[in-house]
Amino acid sequence: MRRSVAAVAAALVMAGVAPAFAEYPEKPVSFIVPWPPGDLEDVLTRMIAEDFQETYGVSAAVVNKPGGGGGPFPGAIEVANAEPDGYTIGSFVIAVPVIGHKIGIPDLAPAKFDPLGIFLTYPFVLAAAGDAPYDTIEEMAEYAKSNDLALGHFGAPLVPTRVTLAYAKTAGFEWGSEAAFDMLDCNTLASGDADVINTTLQLVLPCLDDIKVLASITGDRIPLTPDAPTMGETAPDLDIALWNGLFVPKGTPQDVRDKIIAVAKETVMGERAQALAAETGAAVYWLDADAAAAQIVADEEALNRIGALLE
Repeated sequence: MRRSVAAVAAALVMAGVAPAFAEYPEKPVSFIVPWPPGDLEDVLTRMIAEDFQETYGVSAAVVNKPGGGGGPFPGAIEVANAEPDGYTIGSFVIAVPVIGHKIGIPDLAPAKFDPLGIFLTYPFVLAAAGDAPYDTIEEMAEYAKSNDLALGHFGAPLVPTRVTLAYAKTAGFEWGSEAAFDMLDCNTLASGDADVINTTLQLVLPCLDDIKVLASITGDRIPLTPDAPTMGETAPDLDIALWNGLFVPKGTPQDVRDKIIAVAKETVMGERAQALAAETGAAVYWLDADAAAAQIVADEEALNRIGALLE
């Protein structure tokens, strides 16, 4: 008579022989990036995937699944609804777990994910042309009270954009106009398409000596532009940054999370990743799971304050 699998397992345990279960990872792992390839989070996540594959001997690949400008982040939704087994890992910006559920995407909420750690702060800056009639963000604010300034940004829902718009409220001026651009770089300022741009430092590095970096939207000052204050220094209520971290579906076993974390931490603190940080002005580091969860809570509070300013 055939015995059931459960009966066989029970017999083995009683006999002191534990049944053999596959150890994670035993099949290909996907790192989901809900943005097009090429930006900092994509490059760093690819480094992590390469090291994961080398460490554990299974295929590990980055899968780019971008959505529209404000969502719906199909790749992030896929992670939220994946099996909590460690084979689908998300590489997300702050907007996914913190803002998604507030803009009509209930699958994207802190309760759907376990953060593994935060590894990147984007070097977002406010920059103006070198011949602008102001040298600091405070002087820019005073100038804007009697002159129309055009602001260029990457999209209204993005954290750096909201910070920039809220700064105008706290400083007592209004932008003459503001618009989203597909690209914000040296050419944007040189052509006069915008007077001030909210962009990442690496996009204006080629003309860094010919422009004015007025402030950074980061936790700490950017080493490549040490004289530019953070927005948090200028206005404490605006102390927030755009970061990227690794997430897995809620309920993923701790031993699985530990294996992913071990590789990711070693990768981002390694020579390749730190060289990228030095070249671009990005902050590349490892903030562990508990600290990442606390950061999400703090950022929700900060975004509520910023939202109140924008009402």
